[in-house]
Amino acid sequence: MSKALITWGGWDGHQPDKVAALFAEILQAEGMEVEVTDSLGCFDDPGRLEGLSLIVPVWTMSSIAQHQSENVAAAVAAGVGLAGCHGGMCDAFRADVLWQFMTGAQWVAHPGNDGVNYRVRMVSDDPLVAGIADFDVATEQYYLHTDPAVRVHAVCDFPVVDGPHAANGPVAMPVVFSKLWGQGRVYYNALGHQADVINHGPARELLRRGLLWAAR
Repeated sequence: MSKALITWGGWDGHQPDKVAALFAEILQAEGMEVEVTDSLGCFDDPGRLEGLSLIVPVWTMSSIAQHQSENVAAAVAAGVGLAGCHGGMCDAFRADVLWQFMTGAQWVAHPGNDGVNYRVRMVSDDPLVAGIADFDVATEQYYLHTDPAVRVHAVCDFPVVDGPHAANGPVAMPVVFSKLWGQGRVYYNALGHQADVINHGPARELLRRGLLWAAR
């Protein structure tokens, strides 16, 4: 049976426990064996990581030991999948550039904070988004510094809320993207400020597909 490791913690405002439980529910429904932990100690043993199919981090504004980050990067490079959402993956460890290199992006702002109304637009014909129509959300709109190597599948348009960034004119910002890290697959979805944003409808289906695609 394929094994997934979900680890959660960090800033409570992102409801990491609830988001982790949602990920576990999705993966278990697909027949995967799932371990859920609230410690980064799960990254201490490289041999254990290499036996997994998928790693799902749910941490925001936290810190990670260098050996832990290196162990995850090595496991993914060897073929273990990595998938996550929102700040739980791409605002997890701001001081760790290896993590940012591997995951493909780093959060830098969400103009207007929570409750911004915007549309998520599909921009590829990949199975990760095929058949999913554009949809509207009211949540944080992530402005990301993104690896140009990622493959973008869905975007949102800036600016919605005015600010110094608006002087640059229209920007299509990645919301859903995938990339490769060695032999491993990496999937990211910028939605997920709180669990109720991603626990239903197209947002949930996008995550379900991404988790399964990334898993070895």
